[in-house]
Amino acid sequence: MTAGAHAVGADIALAHGLTREEYARVVTLLGRAPNLTELGIFSAMWSEHCSYKSSRKWLRGLPTTAPWVICGPGENAGVIDIGDGQAVVFKMESHNHPSYIEPYQGAATGVGGILRDVFTMGARPIANLNCLRFGSPEHPKTRHLVNGVVAGIGGYGNCIGVPTVAGELTFDARYDGNILVNAMTVGVADAARIFYAKATGVGSPVVYVGSKTGRDGIHGAAMASAAFGDDTEEKRPTVQVGDPFTEKLLLEACLELMATDSIVGIQDMGAAGLTSSAVEMAAKGEGGIELDLDQVPVRETGMTPYEIMLSESQERMLMVLRPGAEESARRIFEKWELDFAVIGSNSATRWSATCR
Repeated sequence: MTAGAHAVGADIALAHGLTREEYARVVTLLGRAPNLTELGIFSAMWSEHCSYKSSRKWLRGLPTTAPWVICGPGENAGVIDIGDGQAVVFKMESHNHPSYIEPYQGAATGVGGILRDVFTMGARPIANLNCLRFGSPEHPKTRHLVNGVVAGIGGYGNCIGVPTVAGELTFDARYDGNILVNAMTVGVADAARIFYAKATGVGSPVVYVGSKTGRDGIHGAAMASAAFGDDTEEKRPTVQVGDPFTEKLLLEACLELMATDSIVGIQDMGAAGLTSSAVEMAAKGEGGIELDLDQVPVRETGMTPYEIMLSESQERMLMVLRPGAEESARRIFEKWELDFAVIGSNSATRWSATCR
């Protein structure tokens, strides 16, 4: 990683949500102290939201295999064979902390994220569902939270044209200080045309598509993994801002490209943004990805490598394309008035990001 500047110490690591033991492990893995960008990447990828480090052992106890399971845990969404050459693709995800801090955008971007998870697999979303838990009706914040969350869920889904067909709602004083907002999307795909987040093919172009990158949502994954305190309102800037109309364009552009033979791997830029999508695609391909951050489309001036790598701006995708498919793919995304940029290439053994 050559995108950072000076090495940083354990005190800054603690401020990023890492423990002293985790910081020591970072130093061991790198063979030196990390720079700020590297530390931000580790803190995001090792957060509970991205790594499930405390809940993984419980999740492993759930049933995930059967003859009709095409894809279980480990990808953007689950895939089940429903016969006649079709598959149902589904994803459920919580957006609890963001929705408590900023109810409308927190809930809306939760819906936007799982919609992308579903169409990233090659499915057209057909229905949204939700399961909500709020505090006591008498609590002074409950009405505000309910109004914002319900409007955010319905607003994003309605704008993109995917109906909310079912939901569940409970009020209990145990949720006064931290609501639960679980959103679900279901889609339908050709069972023989499922797409995965796996970067393969040394030298294959890595492509960024969708909206431009801004400073919204930085530290979103870490915030979603932390406990609330007196500074809850100060965390409002870590909540992403969604644009469902752009997501509708992204949905149609991705499905159009998926009808061709251009995509090697594709990954939604969700929690931890470009960091998570690049790292996960490289890891699944058992190789690496080289990124040139100067090529990333940005909507704000003076963005640092740290900000570009950790931004959680919405409505973005990362793809690995077959060599030679860049221009035909570009034409599709430009037709839908979306950004398209080749920002790197697939690598054999290492993961790196550079920025002048």
